[in-house]
Amino acid sequence: MAAVGIGAWAQRRVLVTGATGLLGGWLARELVRGSADVVAIVRDSVPRTFLAEDGLLDRITICRGDVRDASLVQRVVAEYEIETIFHLAAQTIVPIANRSPMSTFETNIAGTWIVLEAARLAKTVGEVVVASSDKAYGHSEQLPYLEHYPLQGRTPYDVSKSCADLIAQAYAHTWTLNVCVARCGNLVGGGDRNFNRLVPGVIRDVMSGRPPVLRSDGRPVRDYIYVEDAARAYLQLAEAMRSDASLRGTAFNFSLESPVSALEVVEMILGLMKSDLQPDIRSTAQGELAEQFLDASAAHARLGWHAQIPLREGLARTVAWYAAHG
Repeated sequence: MAAVGIGAWAQRRVLVTGATGLLGGWLARELVRGSADVVAIVRDSVPRTFLAEDGLLDRITICRGDVRDASLVQRVVAEYEIETIFHLAAQTIVPIANRSPMSTFETNIAGTWIVLEAARLAKTVGEVVVASSDKAYGHSEQLPYLEHYPLQGRTPYDVSKSCADLIAQAYAHTWTLNVCVARCGNLVGGGDRNFNRLVPGVIRDVMSGRPPVLRSDGRPVRDYIYVEDAARAYLQLAEAMRSDASLRGTAFNFSLESPVSALEVVEMILGLMKSDLQPDIRSTAQGELAEQFLDASAAHARLGWHAQIPLREGLARTVAWYAAHG
């Protein structure tokens, strides 16, 4: 991805929540490249995150704490005179949400209103982008998902994203806060240390000489998007929000619009890694929808955004990252 334009982000004071996550780390990198003053709220000292691997920790301001701590979030936004907020902090692992719904709801739902309330109270914040997900739509008889479809998550993680999405829209329409929502497909990219996820889990298994584990039966169809395309989507959306008031309260889908099955993804990775291992298909996953994928035509038309990295190339870059970093 080309470096962020200097004019758009130079010396702009930006808060990134969830910066130790996959997308948050890549987004912070692009903001640093664009000479932004980046502040991150970080709850846990997680070793070997993308921020650490890419040498970014000494180039951004780290504030230790939890997005569920309203006084902390308000202090950070006020004292650092934040102008743009990217709210990505969330508990993102579906099996963990199923085992521990309370922590997922607290982080994903309460964390969202706390960040938005801090933005509402502040005088400096110009725009807020809230991370939602294709999971916010839940089950739909019609695919691909369009932005006007109802949000009807049923499982704990999906419900948390539906709620956070609607809360963001409430702040936009009730208090005219300049907030938009980004709904991405499944992210692919180096630096993801959540090995419960399909792509990093398969890569780690193959690197270790083990048959890659598939918790599903391999048939669920999903959207995927390379992390640099997703980071660029967030940046383009935030930039557009500064000059186009009609975007306030709008949600945008971002995806490759090329849905594939889980087994196809595994087979692509095995081919890229030149492995003859066979997947260990366990069919133990519960509550998964058969198909979930997005229509991103609104982002094309209103933001001029288009995904640039095909899935196979994104997977190749991801494999190369893990080969380089272990």
